[in-house]
Amino acid sequence: MSMNVTWVIGFLLFSQQEPMPPDNNLVLTRNGQPITMVNPTDLSRSYPFLPIIDTEKLDKVIDQIDKNALKKPTNAIIDPYGNMIPEQLGYGLNRQLFTEQVYSYLFNNAASKLEIPIQTIYPKVDSELLAEIRNKKIGEYTTIFNSYNKERTKNLFLAAQAINNFVLFPGEVFSFNNIVGKRTSEKGYLPAPVIMKGEISEDIGGGICQVSSTLFNAVDNAGLNIIQRFSHSKEVPYTPPGRDATVSWNGPDFVFKNKYNQPVLIKAHTLRNNLIIEIFSSDVINYNPKKVPYLPLQQGNPPK
Repeated sequence: MSMNVTWVIGFLLFSQQEPMPPDNNLVLTRNGQPITMVNPTDLSRSYPFLPIIDTEKLDKVIDQIDKNALKKPTNAIIDPYGNMIPEQLGYGLNRQLFTEQVYSYLFNNAASKLEIPIQTIYPKVDSELLAEIRNKKIGEYTTIFNSYNKERTKNLFLAAQAINNFVLFPGEVFSFNNIVGKRTSEKGYLPAPVIMKGEISEDIGGGICQVSSTLFNAVDNAGLNIIQRFSHSKEVPYTPPGRDATVSWNGPDFVFKNKYNQPVLIKAHTLRNNLIIEIFSSDVINYNPKKVPYLPLQQGNPPK
């Protein structure tokens, strides 16, 4: 018999009552209002003399209820003007308590109306933590772009926005592709020039490699551990040779790790024709910064 089936013999041994009739639906409520009904056959298998819960069926029901009940928490962030936007709590189904209540309903003839148990979900980054890691700059880098190329500029802005306010905790790994996600027209990305196999062509999201390259130099400046980086097959105009980081969905990625004992905060924004990425952390961080090169016109006077 499948391992997904749980034999509930203990309930028969210690309860003199019959299992719930199959036509007695369980009404699930939230804030006292019905949201759905569940039939016992959606949760169990019928065998003579032995009530059996099909855990695979039960998990599917729980997953669907949790999906409908879920409100994801939001982290505290710093807005473009430097103001702190507080975090917001989330909530979701208390799966363990709900499972216990379903068992009680099936085997103890419990009430056929059940208020789904909700638990609070706390954000990973709250205002207190963000206040601690927002002031000490441990790395930065600036590159220049052509702001008259509206399509490419839009792509730069979207990718920078995706990594802005990201907090990487000690020991965690940052993947540019995972954080920014797939670059699609539905997200607002536009066709713009890209380098493919040493040639210039056009693709959705063209130009975001300037964001990953600027991030690479800022991260390297902060002394963080670079795990994965690839250069373009052709030199790019916004960093010195060999100081770029090409990225592509289902292709090259830029990956680094926070080797320090404090969280680090990534701040990214555009200002006129400058793409600026800064790395911040706590005042008590013990870090090892690294000098990184700029293009010749910026040497000794990196753009601010």
